[in-house]
Amino acid sequence: MTQARLLLVITAMIAGCATVPGIERADMKSYAFVVLGEEGRPVARVITVAAACPAIEFDGVGVAMDVRARPATIALRPTRSTPAESKPSAFPVLVCEKAIPASARRAVVAGRALPLPKASPQRIVVVGDTGCRLKSADRVFQACNDSAQWPFAAVAGAAADVGPDLVIHVGDYHYRENACPDGNAGCAGSPWGYGWDAWEADFFAPAERLLAAAPWIVVRGNHESCSRAGQGWWRFLDPRPLSPRQDCNAAVDDASGDHSEPYAVPLGLAAAADTQFIVFDSSLVGVAPLPPDDPMHVRYRGQLERAFALSARRPNTFFVNHHPVLAFAPNPANPDAPFPGNGALQSVLGALRPTALFPPEVKALLAGHVHLFEVVSFSTPQPAQLVSGNGGDWIDAPLPSPLPTDATPMPGAVIASLVATNRYGFMTIERDGARWRMVAHDAHGAPLISCTLLERRAKCDTAASR
Repeated sequence: MTQARLLLVITAMIAGCATVPGIERADMKSYAFVVLGEEGRPVARVITVAAACPAIEFDGVGVAMDVRARPATIALRPTRSTPAESKPSAFPVLVCEKAIPASARRAVVAGRALPLPKASPQRIVVVGDTGCRLKSADRVFQACNDSAQWPFAAVAGAAADVGPDLVIHVGDYHYRENACPDGNAGCAGSPWGYGWDAWEADFFAPAERLLAAAPWIVVRGNHESCSRAGQGWWRFLDPRPLSPRQDCNAAVDDASGDHSEPYAVPLGLAAAADTQFIVFDSSLVGVAPLPPDDPMHVRYRGQLERAFALSARRPNTFFVNHHPVLAFAPNPANPDAPFPGNGALQSVLGALRPTALFPPEVKALLAGHVHLFEVVSFSTPQPAQLVSGNGGDWIDAPLPSPLPTDATPMPGAVIASLVATNRYGFMTIERDGARWRMVAHDAHGAPLISCTLLERRAKCDTAASR
């Protein structure tokens, strides 16, 4: 067993040592990590196959963890898969949680310290779209058994090695939706479906070192909508309390389960922080513009108004969601004419702020969904769009270089600069005085592209490798 595994595996104490409640055998794997919720409040999570939740110590004082979700098998419900390629979601694990007091200086589970928020975080890792795609509808079966073709474990390890103070995942953790075809050595033996075995293989096991490195801001992607891996999203990752009618277990409740309210995470101590991340759930959004009377338009408009009210509380805001509002996506049918930004979100944002789309406090947009690293900056008033969707899933084709002269992600937006790469990797963001420095790293941590962000304008090097 590696040292990295020891940092995340919670096991019974060896003979002669005190045991931890709920941890019964030394061969049981469990995962412990910290997610940040509303106002940056940290929540400790443990996923275990033990019968009871372990104790957690805060500054030497032990308390019982609370049960978030008990082991269960969720009956088959209508999904995007055909019935022959679907199965009930089996979750033979106990999910435990405990809010971490703001005064806590140390949190320990089974003798292992959990990463706590820092008073002044400096280095942020951003990663997204990390799972291994097994999808029969697209006839795409990624080689999950090949670390070169599905490199998320290497990406996560390299990201952990940079010593982050905070990790942001911009969504799409789970991609193993269908069974690997017989005779396909690249994905042979892979678990599939929406239960724990696929979640563990796709996310928790390869991310173990990065989960141990820093607290996480988790963003919901379209692969975590209720008709896909939403049950696991609510059980394992969302930082808020688990509500029985928001857990994606019953299709009749999907109107609740597919949506959640925006919230703010201050960067550092809330009282002194001048920067924050607004987390917005766009998991169900489509592509086409939404008419004003469409129920989704109405819902998103109200949520964006509340997000903008949160953004007004601090002078520097990163708006974080899964779907890029102002980036491009490759167009396989016509490579010289990439797809523009998300028309559905643009239609709602344009009704609120017709030109800039976002209030002045929003300096940059942070997203995934497009399987590239991409930075788009504008000479018009829109904020810069940052995309970090190259974390492991089937990579997209490169964008055309140069772009067509009339290319724009939305009508009226004039591009000042764009850089992109379709090499696997992750992004780091660090404060540099009044500026922010963003670096795209490859799957092994080597820098590929360096950019700076000042107010809403990004400037990047010109040596980007596409």
